[in-house]
Amino acid sequence: MKEIMTIGQIINVFGVKGELKIYPLTDDIKRFRKLERVYVENIEKKIVWCKFLNDLVIIKIEGIDTIEEGLKYKDKYLEIPRDEAVKLSEGEYFITDLIGCIAIDENGFIFGPIFDVIQTGSNDVYWVKGKNEILIPALKSVVVKIDMENRKVIIKPQESWQ
Repeated sequence: MKEIMTIGQIINVFGVKGELKIYPLTDDIKRFRKLERVYVENIEKKIVWCKFLNDLVIIKIEGIDTIEEGLKYKDKYLEIPRDEAVKLSEGEYFITDLIGCIAIDENGFIFGPIFDVIQTGSNDVYWVKGKNEILIPALKSVVVKIDMENRKVIIKPQESWQ
């Protein structure tokens, strides 16, 4: 499992004092209020303040005080150590941990590795790229077990999906 978690991407500057507009890569953008520091390209940056703009986050990072300085960070990612990530409840997993797990059904048929997790709003969907591509709904009626230790996602046979 990754020890560094990506929580957002800098998509542009905001304002004239180097504030950064962030596209959050987390389910709960309010978590940004609790952050005191982030890493950008493995360099620690202190967060001065943050505010929300619709579904985006605006942050002020110490030492970035002009539009020109802020533009240097455009398209870069905000990261935190795993031990500072939000605590998950039983049965919840970080998308980054699911990517690469092998999707296999109860009969032993291997679909392939999970390439990405698509968040649809109603339920997640595992995008598997193996011999063929397949979209697997992340529903209790389909996913039997997630075995992080062995990096496997066990699902019911495809013909039984409803």
